[in-house]
Parts: sequence; structure tokens; C-alpha cells
Amino acid sequence: MDNIRMVALDLDGTTLDSQRRFSPRTIEAFRRAMERGVHIVISTGRVWCSLPSQMFDIEGLEYVITSNGASVTRLPEKERIFEKNLDPDAVRQVVDLVRNRDFSVDGFTDGQAYIDAAEYEDIQRNGSTYRDAEYVLSTRKPVDNIYDFMLQNRDHIENISLNFRTDEEKDAFRPEIEAVPGITLTSSWHNNFEIGGPDTSKADALHYLMGRLDIHKSQLMACGDSPNDLKMMKLAGIGVAMGNASDAMKKEADYVTDTNNEDGVAKAIERFVLRQDSK
Repeated sequence: MDNIRMVALDLDGTTLDSQRRFSPRTIEAFRRAMERGVHIVISTGRVWCSLPSQMFDIEGLEYVITSNGASVTRLPEKERIFEKNLDPDAVRQVVDLVRNRDFSVDGFTDGQAYIDAAEYEDIQRNGSTYRDAEYVLSTRKPVDNIYDFMLQNRDHIENISLNFRTDEEKDAFRPEIEAVPGITLTSSWHNNFEIGGPDTSKADALHYLMGRLDIHKSQLMACGDSPNDLKMMKLAGIGVAMGNASDAMKKEADYVTDTNNEDGVAKAIERFVLRQDSK
């Protein structure tokens, strides 16, 4: 095993605990790793505007991958150095397919997440049985018509998120959305699809970043819990699944750490980067 020079970390269900916070132990593990010259790279399905404010207070973080690999940003200057959006025709086809369905739809463009105003107002009044209402209301901007909005911005769509009331509803729709050419389909939650460009993934963005920093994949450790983390875990010399990940994800990992509520990421950094026993 080569010395690890880069650690790629999903956020929700991985680095953040159930309160969506970085624990003190995790921040300390970051600090000690960065002192050794290791690049800690946040690699998330979240759009830029949805990044946790606490992240910006962690000194030494240099790069963040957002929208499942559609964008890479240098944090000190907030400079976007890599971008890969959906093809405009693919946006049109997805919109045509979902416009008259009763799905919850988010569109990501230029670092911001948008939702239909009618749905936003309904969640304000009634909450949601299948989405985190507080998270939606704090991270999404309402627009009059989400479908028309995405078509108007089809040259700059980073990601389209479809959220389903049940797993059965999601599974029934899968063949239809998979038939759309020129897209990548993944999930960060059991009841959603996240739609990116034809080769958009966290792994693709990491490949770009490793080339920029002259880092070999054997020098990469990647931690995740959901299907949208799988490609980056397979890219890495050490792919780490969280204790709260599904059994399918754990089978694909080189190592299974503790859960996101038990400092699983910190323990993986301590073990494979800092080379110390973790308890």
C-alpha cells in the first residue's frame, strides 16, 4: 500500500453525523492528515449552496467536488476549476419525461438548487413524509415552474434530482429514465435518482484532480455510504464503506469502518493515513 496522499469524503451518511455536523474527532483527524501534506477532498452530491457552513471554518481544506462530480472548486478562492454539465438535449428529454408526473424534482445550476414554488410552499405548510423538510427549505430556492426553469437553463444544468414517495415508485420508473441517452443515473438516498452528464461521477472529478496534483489512484482513500460513492471507492487504492452503508456497498469496499455517528471517517484516517490504532 502506497502512502495515502488524498482522502475523498462523501458528506451525508459518511463524514457528517446524523445532526449534519463534523465531529471534533473528525476535524482533528483532518488537521493531522493535512499537516502531513494529505489533501482532504469533500466529494458530495450536494450542490455548492447546500454545503454545510461548518465546512468553511475548517482550515486547510483546498478542494470540494459537488453535484456528484459535475464541479470541482478550489475553496480558498472559491474558484471553479472543473465543470461537466448535462447535455442540453438530455435536459429536454428528462423534463419531457417527468413534467406530468407527481415526482419531487430539484434542478441544480451554477451552484444553486431549485424546486418548484408550489412544492416548496406545500412543504412549508405540511412538511413531507419522504423528504427532509428542514433541509429542503434551507437549501432550495423556489421558482414558478421547475420544468420551464430547467429548460431555460438547459446549457448549465449540473444535476437533476428526482425524489419518490416509495421505493416501488422509484423502481417502476427506472426503465423509463434509464432509456434516456447521454445521462448518468445514481442515488444518494434509497428513494431518489440523481441525473448527471454521460460520464459525470465523483470518480471522474477525482481523476481530474489527481492529475492536477500528480497523485496516483493507489495513493487515494475514498469513504462513502451510498451508490453515488461506489465509483470513487472503486477508483481508490483503499475504498472504505461506512458501518451504516448497505450490505451491497460493504461488499464492494476494501475496508468497513464504523458508522457516521461513531467517527467512522476519523477512524479510517487514523488507521490508513496516520497509521495508528483506532478505538
